[in-house]
Order: sequence, then structure tokens, then C-alpha cells
Amino acid sequence: MDNSRETSHRKFEQIRINLEEDVRSGITTGLENYRFQHRALPEIDMKEVDPSIEFLGKTIAMPLLISSMTGGTEEAYRINQNLAMNAEKFNLAMGVGSQRVGLEDQSTMQTFKVRDFAPHIFLIANLGAIQLNNGFSIKHCQQAVDAIGADALVLHLNPLQEALMEEGDTNFSGLLKKIESVCKKMVVPVIVKEVGWGISSEVANELIEAGVKAIDVAGAGGTSWSEVEKHRMKSESKKEVASAFKDWGIPSAVCIDEIHKSMPEIPLIASGGLKNGIDIAKCVALGARLGGMARQFLLAAAESAETLERRIKIYQEQFIVTMFAVGAKNITELQQNKIMRLSV
Repeated sequence: MDNSRETSHRKFEQIRINLEEDVRSGITTGLENYRFQHRALPEIDMKEVDPSIEFLGKTIAMPLLISSMTGGTEEAYRINQNLAMNAEKFNLAMGVGSQRVGLEDQSTMQTFKVRDFAPHIFLIANLGAIQLNNGFSIKHCQQAVDAIGADALVLHLNPLQEALMEEGDTNFSGLLKKIESVCKKMVVPVIVKEVGWGISSEVANELIEAGVKAIDVAGAGGTSWSEVEKHRMKSESKKEVASAFKDWGIPSAVCIDEIHKSMPEIPLIASGGLKNGIDIAKCVALGARLGGMARQFLLAAAESAETLERRIKIYQEQFIVTMFAVGAKNITELQQNKIMRLSV
């Protein structure tokens, strides 16, 4: 299909740009405005620290999600294998990239099929919510889940990216009702995420009322997809349009703090610019259940499975040391008044 070839080529370009170009947001995550209260007398043995957490009915070894990134090409399949093998080794959650190309051309769906490499992990299927306005139905959502044996489906929202893409689709009208219909009919839980500009508490509330089971805020401060799209553009005027949005979006910390305060019972995934294990711990202390990372893992996995393993071990150790240094034996204790906001 011409459509699927165009989508595959776009995915290839986006991977290349993420690996080769500086596509960071022009603003920060806001996490730098928070500090943990160091406890000089933690009164615990670091060997007793338990970083495991329950998310949508499944126990994960630490609150780390290898965020949705890629699929649809041979290089993407190699990267996804490395990601999945390490997710299994460390019992982490993992999401695959948008499976639209796999549904349009079944020969490419193989590049998303990582369950054989990771039989026990919490695995998340992925489709763009906008496709529900382009003929995709509950059937396609179920196919995406079934094709990879996923435990949940994420529908991603990317209006700004679509507005900047030459081949973008900007008809987001009536989408909430269609998301609600998917939530009612899917057997697995539905998660909604942004792609890097954040979800406000108002939108999060609308999504939860529609039946969404968890929110991935994917806030500003990490990869800017307006910058990614800028690097794909041939037209200088289009590049100038895209460049104005480098500092667009709601910082990740703001998203987490505001949504958790308004809906404390809702499982939140914090992603968008997290740099290390301390950032993950900050997000958990602010109310998130998982911290999602993408670009760091993409760069490591593109190199080798061993490089990725080293990277995960570093984040894991940073997270555990953080818990120890604030006197938290488990995640519940980490979320009990361990973090403070600096005056800014």
C-alpha cells in the first residue's frame, strides 16, 4: 500500500532524526524546581529497599516504562528486540511505537512483535487516536493489541505534530466520544498519552470520565516533535513555522502535580524529559506510578543490548539510592512528604 510505504518512510526518518539531531525542547521539565528532603539518618538498610510497584494489576520491578518509540522498519525491529529483552530481564513495562503501519501493511507488524523476547512484561500496544477519525475502529484497536499480546492499549494524542506535518491530519473533532467507545468495548485497559507537549488536568478529567484507565502526561521538557518535524521539512518557511514551537507545551512536573492533586486515585505515567533515576523518583513522589523514558533508551538500544542494559542498571541504582537517602523502604513511603518545591 502506498499509505504504508509513506508511513514506514516517515518512521525511518523520525528514528534517524532522533538519533542524529538535537531535538530537545526549548523549555525544561520543571523537575528542577523540586528537591528531595535528604535524611541524614534514614534508619533503614538499603538492602531492604523495595522499588517495585503495582500498575493496572501487574507488579513491575521498579516504576520505569520504556516508552513507546518505534516500529515498522527492520532497524526498528532490532531496536525493539533489544528493548524487550532488557524489559524482560529487569521486569519493566514497555510500549511499542505506533502500530498504524502494521495494520496498513501486515508484513511490517512483525517489527512490533516482541512478546517472544519478553513473555512476562507489562506490554502496551499503540495507535494514534486521530486514526479513529480516519476509519479505524474497535476492530483495529483489538488487532493492535492481539498482534503483540499486549496488556493495554495506548492511544496517543499529537495535534501539534499533525498540524506541522505536511502529511498531517488535523481533524480532531468528536474524538473524545470515539475514545469513550473504544474504552467501553476493549477488554484491556486503555491509556491515553501525549507525545511531548503535556496533558492538562482539565483534559485528563475528560479522558477519565470517558473511561480511560491511566494517563501518560508526556509533558514538555524532553524531545520536541516540532523540532523532529522541522528536520524533515524541505520548505524554509515551514521550518520557520515549526521552530516557533520549540518551547511549546506544559512542563512534565506541572502536568503530574496538577492531575494528581485533582484526581489522586488515577494511575499516572510521567514522561517527557526525565533524565535519570532521581527524576523518576521525583515523579513518583509527586504522584506518578511510572516514569517513562524514550530517547535515552532509543540511543542505547540502537547501539547494543549490552549498552541498554548498562543504562537501565544506572537508572535502577540511582532510583534505589534516592529511596535510601530519603528513608523510604517502599514506594508508599517515597510518596509521603519526601519532596519539596523550591521557591521560584
